[in-house]
Amino acid sequence: MKTTPLTPIHISLGAKMAEFAGYNMPISYAGIREEHLAVRNKVGVFDVSHMGEFIVRGKEALQLVQKVTSNNASKLAIGQAQYSCLPNHNGGIVDDLLVYRLDEDQCSEGEQAFMLVVNASNIEKDWNWIAEHNTFDTKMINISDQTGLLAVQGPEATALVQQLTDVDLSSLAYYTFTKGTVAGVDNVLISATGYTGAGGLELYVQSDQLANLWNALFEAGKAFDLQPIGLGARDTLRLEMGYCLYGNDIDDTTSPLEAGLGWITKTKKGDFNSVEILQRQRAEGVQRKLVGFKVEDRRVPRHHYPIENEAGENIGHVTSGTLSPSLGTPIGMGYVDLPYIAEGTKLAIVAGKKRLNATVVKPPFFKKTTEN
Repeated sequence: MKTTPLTPIHISLGAKMAEFAGYNMPISYAGIREEHLAVRNKVGVFDVSHMGEFIVRGKEALQLVQKVTSNNASKLAIGQAQYSCLPNHNGGIVDDLLVYRLDEDQCSEGEQAFMLVVNASNIEKDWNWIAEHNTFDTKMINISDQTGLLAVQGPEATALVQQLTDVDLSSLAYYTFTKGTVAGVDNVLISATGYTGAGGLELYVQSDQLANLWNALFEAGKAFDLQPIGLGARDTLRLEMGYCLYGNDIDDTTSPLEAGLGWITKTKKGDFNSVEILQRQRAEGVQRKLVGFKVEDRRVPRHHYPIENEAGENIGHVTSGTLSPSLGTPIGMGYVDLPYIAEGTKLAIVAGKKRLNATVVKPPFFKKTTEN
């Protein structure tokens, strides 16, 4: 099982550790509910160094990124990022990812550079998939093992990190990034992104500097009541926002249009994998869609639980579910047949011999107060 440079620190803090995507990762420290509310109300930091990072650089780097991703990377200026996905050849999703348009200070004349940030469980799969389509004048570099990543999330995240850098973070718009020195660590990529809906930053750094950055954050974070946050709360936070989790809500069999990701599926940008399938789906419609729902019970809906209509007919299945720490009620997402996607539609979640009454709602379940 792999580790991150911070694994000894997590263990020393008493974190509950478990295998995730081949890594020994902290699931919780004080408890999922406490950590969740710390991020919603103040600030917390996640070690997400298990994520994968690829550099794509060359005279035809943009062409490769455009070929393998669904969004339109040609719209990115240097210093901007976008959410996207990697369509397969059947209209499904190889992975979802972030695409960063990097500066060109290390490029030769006429070259462009991007960083692709992919899910930990799909690093090898994604690398092979992109490499298979790299018929362009473009070099790929896997920097995953050399890159550490901390997500500092919550309404006080920017104020905390500002204590440690001369970079003006107030000017960093949502889904933009810059590079600078943070806590004496040079060349940190500071990104105004996140997976919690609570606002905040993600800090990319050389792995050998990760512990220094973590320790500096917690020293400055004493005044902010900074808490370490595990992957358990990361999951409940993203689900409250209706953000998809690869392997649960999206996978190789789900279309981005079924998953509500039409906004990152630019079928008019030109040729890319599955473009004809996705164009047809956009024109003709899909037969099922991912919806959010609230459960009128205390029991939590689980992955793969069947979903029925009021007549008891199977109309879909649950993909994600949890007891929302912010709302105090069970929430979930799942795919249902098209006639049942409207807000207010009554559903039944089949939990063994019990049917849990549920109602379709439009995510986010919890309204965020800030983007950054």
